[in-house]
Amino acid sequence: MANFGGHAIPGSFFLFLGCWLTIKHILQHYWRTSQPKGRRIMSPLFRTLDYTEGGCLIFGSFVGIMVEQFVVDGPHAHLYDTENRSWVKLMNWQHGTMYLFFGISGIALVASTASKLVPAGVDRLALSLALFVEGFLFYYHVHNRPPLDAHIHSLLLVAVFSGSASTMLEVFIRDNIILELFRACLFILQGSWFYQIAFVLYPPRGPKWDLTQHDNVMFITMCFCWHLAVALLVVACLSSVVWFTVKRFSGRVQDIEIGMRNTSSKSSSQKALLEESEEE
Repeated sequence: MANFGGHAIPGSFFLFLGCWLTIKHILQHYWRTSQPKGRRIMSPLFRTLDYTEGGCLIFGSFVGIMVEQFVVDGPHAHLYDTENRSWVKLMNWQHGTMYLFFGISGIALVASTASKLVPAGVDRLALSLALFVEGFLFYYHVHNRPPLDAHIHSLLLVAVFSGSASTMLEVFIRDNIILELFRACLFILQGSWFYQIAFVLYPPRGPKWDLTQHDNVMFITMCFCWHLAVALLVVACLSSVVWFTVKRFSGRVQDIEIGMRNTSSKSSSQKALLEESEEE
């Protein structure tokens, strides 16, 4: 992961996940608010979406673990070298552990969707735990590094631990659209910040950053706030587009249904009149 691509890949994953969650939760919220009062039955479409999301988490975690273990310079499932009395590629092992817990969250999501025997909120609990483990490992991941390197990774912890805390709240406060969109926003923030880390530590072109200059630390801190603002803007825009699109489409469907009912009622009344005239 100590290269540009190693940060861009998880960044792309979290960006996609944040956008996916925004669209899914807006659709769910529209469905809940459009149902008659007291009716809580969700469409089978959302079960399919949850199965897809859980399957992608499981598959992506498995691929991530395999890549971390069996890249050319990876540990290849060796944790300790008895000959040299040293640990083998602990950074890769830490990344694999992060992927493992996201895979567990995918399993929890699939299980909670498939069976009513699984307590409500287990999927959110597993995801909160996965985010906590990610932040916990990252916290001890950047010791003895240059100031800018350590600081830019510590800012990532703000997004990770905030996401863990908000997801834990969802265990007890179900179907709250504010918490759901906030979680999606933090995933987008985490994804964009992975890209920022990649461009700062491993710039593909141009001069390298001075990792010891304090002004760079101040700028990166301000830049993190800009990333948060952009993440909020993305969630707001995407939510608005999905909401108004679904509302407009559902309005057309309702108009078609009303038109079909009116047509059928007219045809049935005309048929009744013809039957009466024939009887006369």
